[in-house]
This record gives sequence, structure tokens and C-alpha cells, in this order.
Amino acid sequence: MLVSYAAPTAVYIHIPFCTNKCHYCDFNSYVLKGQPVMEYLDALEREMELTVRQHPPAKVETIFVGGGTPTVLLPDQMERFLRIVRTYFPADPAQVEFSMEANPGTTDIDKLAVMKEGGVNRISFGVQSFNNDILATIGRIHNTDDVHRSIENAKKLGFDNLSIDLMFGLPKQTVEIMQATLDEALSLDLQHYSIYSLKVEENTLFHTLFNKNQLPLPSEDEEVDMYELIMKRLEAAGYKQYEISNFAKPGRESRHNSMYWRNRSYYGLGAGAHGYMNRQRHVNVKGIQPYIDATKAGLPIMEQFEVSQQEAMEDFMMVGLRLLEGVRNSDFAEQFGTSIESQFGDTLQGWLKKQLLEQTPGGYRLSKQGILLGNEVFASFLT
Repeated sequence: MLVSYAAPTAVYIHIPFCTNKCHYCDFNSYVLKGQPVMEYLDALEREMELTVRQHPPAKVETIFVGGGTPTVLLPDQMERFLRIVRTYFPADPAQVEFSMEANPGTTDIDKLAVMKEGGVNRISFGVQSFNNDILATIGRIHNTDDVHRSIENAKKLGFDNLSIDLMFGLPKQTVEIMQATLDEALSLDLQHYSIYSLKVEENTLFHTLFNKNQLPLPSEDEEVDMYELIMKRLEAAGYKQYEISNFAKPGRESRHNSMYWRNRSYYGLGAGAHGYMNRQRHVNVKGIQPYIDATKAGLPIMEQFEVSQQEAMEDFMMVGLRLLEGVRNSDFAEQFGTSIESQFGDTLQGWLKKQLLEQTPGGYRLSKQGILLGNEVFASFLT
């Protein structure tokens, strides 16, 4: 059965500049000082123009600007950037979810006003912790006062879809410190919280320290205790855990990230960005100047490869089971023209027996115990 590929309705745009590099970060980001920001925006415009000409968008439902730290753009640069986005990816302001990542240290009221005017209607602040000593340890430039000020300014300007990122399993973090961070985070009464465990990635300062045995991380048991505390506290405060690391008030789930978890196609624009459409994945040129130069000759693609039917089905299960409602037979049939059971029957049965997966009326999802062992379950769908 032939499956037709719909044009993407989701857009990811990468702004690779940062004020400094955090100690745990392995994203494609560069310290802002001395960078050709305006030339980068010119290059983004060239990439957008060429992309839209070759692959016209369907109705744009979600736009997500990530980084780096997009909010290091000065107000005039931000205004220009948002104008470019609206030109090539016009969307109904009442219906689009237009998210931007922000650093509490780089969002004053003028910047926020330009973002609001330019169509941004959801902000995700990278907070990570409400403990100033831990913020210094992980290399963040902001403190907790900056967070409160940024959130207050955003609310004052009428932003009513706000999220913060927090982390657990950080060096010197205890369950008590996590408890205090959750107290402060929940007192902000936001619409959404993303809470991730630290992963020590290669090519980061933390990786170097880890290899020298100089990174005082909590034990595995403490990390599990933190995660269980997070789930309990957020649920008690009226937030639904809709994905392994994400909690939202009803109807405030991240629509853009849900596109990834449902294995939908999306545009990926900017240096080092990943995109997925027509069963093709691509990765853009990573460096700032190489990316700028590449856009003058065509699409700045570093590598592109076709995703086989088998790989796409495995991806569907791995990312879809991150969602607590799980994977749906109807989505699988729509994307692949076959059933989940015909492809993964034995694997599913194994996890159902171990009670790490459970059957739903329309598909499969992680059980309560499965949430704690999700990575084992996800990996099992890779052949």
C-alpha cells in the first residue's frame, strides 16, 4: 500500500548564539561575541526562501525557535528575524503555537515586547534550578531573581503560555534541593514544566570532569527518588504528565514537540538544524560561517538520507511511547499501511508480560513501572 507524504505543518528554526556555553551543553551553539549575526539572519532568509519554493508548507500549525539562546538577539535583530519567519511561514495568529526558547538572563521587557509583537505566543525559559549555587556549578549566567523578573515581565505583557525547563541529577543536587526547586517552580503557576535528567554528553566540560572523577553526581537511587518526587508533586498540583519529561495544565501540552513524538514531518532551518520530510532526514551545515556560505550556493544541507519503512516504524514506536497516552494503531496504519502487532508482536508481548507496557483501547502505552524503565523499552524496538 502506497502512503502519501503530507507537507510539514511544523517548523523548527535554530539560532545558534549564546552568551556562554553551559557546562553540560553539547548543542550546536557558539558564544555570541564577534559573530556575524545579521549575515546569519540573511542566510536564514535565503534558506527559508529556497525551502519554501521547493517544499511549500501546508497550513503552519507550530513554529519553534531553539538554540543556542534565541533571546540573545538584540530587539532590532529579533524584530527582523520574526518578520522573516512571518514572510515565509505565515500562520493564523489565533491558531498557531509559536514558541521561543529564552534565557532569563537575556529577556528584558523590551525584548519580550518585540517577541509578542512579532507573533511569539509561547515562551520556554531555560531555568534548570532554583538553587543559585547549582546554577553557578552548571555554568548558567542567570540567578533565581532573573527568573522571577522575566516571568513577571512576560505575564505583564500578556503572555499566557509559559513553560520552564528544570533538571535533576545535577552535581551536588539532593532530593531536598529538588523539593525546594519544585516549591519555587510551582509557586509561579505556569502552564507547562519540562523536567529532564542530566545526561553527561561528550565534548562538554562535564564529560571531562566525569572522566577525571571530579563530577559529584547523585546516586542512581537518589535520581529515581527525585524523578518520583517530581511526578508526585506535579500531579498533586494539577499538571498532567503527558510525556516522560513533560507536564502541562489541560490543553497546554507542547503541540510542537508532540509533532516529533508522533513522528510527523517538520522543517528544520538554521545552522546544524535537523529536518524530516517525505521520509527523508537532513542535517544542515553546523558552523556559522560555513552555513552562511552554503546558503549562497543552495540549501545548506550537510547530509541527507532516506529513512526506510522499517526505520520509520521503529522511530514511531521509540518516540511515540515517550507519550504517556502511548502509540495509536490508527496513526501507525495511517503512516505505514499496516498494524503495530504485525511488525512488533513479539516485542509487545514480552513487555506486556513483564507489565512494563499495557494495552489501551487504541494501542499501547508504558505502565507506571514502565515509565521508570522507559529507555529499556524504547531500545527494544530497534532491530
